[in-house]
Amino acid sequence: MPSDPDLKRLQWRAHHRGTREADMLIGGFFDAYNASWNADERALFAEMLESQDVDIMAWAHGTAEPPERFAGPMIEALKTLTYIRIAR
Repeated sequence: MPSDPDLKRLQWRAHHRGTREADMLIGGFFDAYNASWNADERALFAEMLESQDVDIMAWAHGTAEPPERFAGPMIEALKTLTYIRIAR
């Protein structure tokens, strides 16, 4: 668990979206990538969390284009979906 209060807040918001699917996708993305984010990337993720879950999930699945401000490495990483843990 992160010790930084802002990072803890982001973690909680990423993992408590309202549906299990969104929690897995957005929370899994946070868990996989947050350690490598700089302050600007952390701020971009926080801004992305203000978006609707269905929009974020559509960006991840490639069924909708993200707003220009989100286009770039973070969305490309989101689209990989390799960070989602699936019970087998």
